[in-house]
Amino acid sequence: MARIAGVDLPKKKRVEIALTYIYGIGRSSSGKILREADVGLSVNTDELTEEQVSAIRKVIDNEYKVEGELRTEISMNIKRLMELGCYRGLRHRKSLPVRGQRTSTNARSRKGPRRAIVGKRKKIKET
Repeated sequence: MARIAGVDLPKKKRVEIALTYIYGIGRSSSGKILREADVGLSVNTDELTEEQVSAIRKVIDNEYKVEGELRTEISMNIKRLMELGCYRGLRHRKSLPVRGQRTSTNARSRKGPRRAIVGKRKKIKET
């Protein structure tokens, strides 16, 4: 089993897809990594040799921020925005959508589940 950047790559998957299991690497960047490391896109992870794994690991270490390093950079950027008190920082602080989406309806994934308002009931129509 290949282990790159602290992540065990899944067996019996193409290397191009398996590299996307690493945080910070998508389909396009995995293709670039494999071209630089001279590894075929259609090779399965269980067919990789040690030289190929070390070549992939070397390319990722030299040119990409992945996993913990990338997570800390993103969290530091968010903390910086919150300390500045800019609009995006305030939205992060209140856990509301940051990129201009509407909040009167929707935005449930960011705001969390609906909270019931005490004393408010649905009115029943009398006929």
